[in-house]
Amino acid sequence: MQASDLLKIAKTYGDPVYVYDSEKIVSQYQRLTNAFKGVKKLKLNYAAKALSNISILRLMNSLGSGLDTVSIQEVELGLLAGFKPESIIYTPNGVSLEEIEKAAALGVRINIDNLSVLEQFGSKHPNIPVCIRINPHVMAGGNSNISVGHIDSKFGISIHQIPHLLRIVDLTKMNINGIHMHTGSDILDIDVFLYASEILFETAKNFKNLDFIDFGSGFKVPYKTGDIETNVEELGQKLSAKFNDFCKEYGKELTLAFEPGKFLVSESGFFLAKVNVVKQTTSTVFASIDSGFNHLIRPMLYGSSHEILNISNPEGRERYYSVVGYICETDTFASNRRINEISEGDILCFRNAGAYCFTMASNYNSRFRPPEVLWHNGEAILIRERETFDDLIKNQIDVKNLFSKKEMKKEKATAK
Repeated sequence: MQASDLLKIAKTYGDPVYVYDSEKIVSQYQRLTNAFKGVKKLKLNYAAKALSNISILRLMNSLGSGLDTVSIQEVELGLLAGFKPESIIYTPNGVSLEEIEKAAALGVRINIDNLSVLEQFGSKHPNIPVCIRINPHVMAGGNSNISVGHIDSKFGISIHQIPHLLRIVDLTKMNINGIHMHTGSDILDIDVFLYASEILFETAKNFKNLDFIDFGSGFKVPYKTGDIETNVEELGQKLSAKFNDFCKEYGKELTLAFEPGKFLVSESGFFLAKVNVVKQTTSTVFASIDSGFNHLIRPMLYGSSHEILNISNPEGRERYYSVVGYICETDTFASNRRINEISEGDILCFRNAGAYCFTMASNYNSRFRPPEVLWHNGEAILIRERETFDDLIKNQIDVKNLFSKKEMKKEKATAK
């Protein structure tokens, strides 16, 4: 996309606004598919939590992707978007048995990550195939909040609990059809995947009826020009060879599965916001925008660094700015960042805004969530409207009669 296209979208749909480039999503999907062309059976299950707009889900479905879901609501969204139940894998954490049973009743694949629920589910539904999420005890990820495969993680069944797991499977006679792991996000070192794969392959040998092995995801994408990223081509070559060798030893062609989210949609996204105020203090120049962590929380939550461009003045000389929001708390997107000279009214563009950005937005400070626009075949298509005041109060119940003068008098009289 060109800056002129983004400026036109901001003018047409207002700001702040999220924009997604479908061409980038398609190219990322094809890149990952090509990286693992060495295996006979490959399945990419898009992680819906990264960006769950139904139009994005429909795009993924059209590419042949499956869907990775973590809640019953994401399962229902996937079905509404046209995914077949068997193309959806449900990988919750800490949910009730009732929710898992509801997902199973919808026909999707079930992935269980704790011994307690595994035993309960297997005892009640031994004929429903189940995938097991293993915790390989591998510390990986760009931030402690997104490292989920280490020994103190709440996710997965510890590899040290395999004997307990096997006892449950034996006693319930349940059918284990998949083995799964996910070590974290923003993983740069492919040796992490290769090391964890050996643990997963060794675990898989305990189960005789597997259909697939799921390696999760966590591939690192570049956040600025020249930034480092996971070499998925090298990973594809090395992991495919290991996987094929395992399939020969296992005696069956299994499906190699991944659950990419950020890798597919992060770079497709742009977040556009207008500069309300340029404020000079004794040591800092602030560029205050018409947004805050109610719309984009990742820099404050994860310390993520999004490249910020002044698309209104791309040729201006660079100066140092701290880009901040309008929330009545400290909401700093960038500190002392070199950006082309900013004036009030300019549109700033945050890159890598496709993953875990809108999906984590809120109505904090009673602000409206922004619209979403899909850039597809050179055309801007609105895929979510900007919220209004009616949306903000839609589910609230106004109990104003409780505080009428008449009711207050009754309350005082009762108190006496």
